[in-house]
Amino acid sequence: MNTPISPGRFEFLPPVVKNMVIINGLVFLGTYVFQTSFGIDFIEMLGMHLPASEAYGFWQPVTHLFMHGSLEHLIFNMFSFWMFGSILENVWGSNRFLSFYVMAGIGAAFLHYLIVFLVDIRPVLLTIENQMASADALGLVALEQQKAALLSAPNIIGASGAVAAIWIAFATLFPNSYLYLFFFIPVKAKYLAGIYVIIELWAALQANPNDNIAHYAHLGGMLFGFIMVRWFYRNEA
Repeated sequence: MNTPISPGRFEFLPPVVKNMVIINGLVFLGTYVFQTSFGIDFIEMLGMHLPASEAYGFWQPVTHLFMHGSLEHLIFNMFSFWMFGSILENVWGSNRFLSFYVMAGIGAAFLHYLIVFLVDIRPVLLTIENQMASADALGLVALEQQKAALLSAPNIIGASGAVAAIWIAFATLFPNSYLYLFFFIPVKAKYLAGIYVIIELWAALQANPNDNIAHYAHLGGMLFGFIMVRWFYRNEA
């Protein structure tokens, strides 16, 4: 698949990209103000928790896309979102692009939690539940609290999963477009996409809790992005 790019027909800042950048900026500012001035933690409320957690809210699969933990996190995501998302929005139209963005972000988050639950949380959860079977009343309360804390601990924020989907969609549609690595090394998009997937997979398998990055969400976004692009163009000869 190699969709031609005709920049002369494109809007530099199409409406969905423009409004998403504005909303993300305002939410980041509001999060900081409410946290520092009123002690209200929007990251805890609007970031996405494990669906089995007591802290989970039905709105979180969408609202977590607008939450960012630092200015650098926000700027990097929004720059990438504009750089590749503006092309996709012009090619697909605003409605399809917005649907793609939201669906990819939700899919990325759920895939992340599926893997985290099966690999990291479930073994510990089974141990706790086995201990609960023979615990006295006081021990049962402590184990219930431990279980609730375990299920509530993971919390992901940011548009990174959806942005990863946008990047993979761009590389799928325009595989032979040249991008400049470190601003001066020309590399085709399909090769950079392959490198990106390998780096994220390697980082995810390292299971380093200190890097504070949801690598499985990035990989999930790439997977959902690729599948949806193929689905969009399923009847293409």
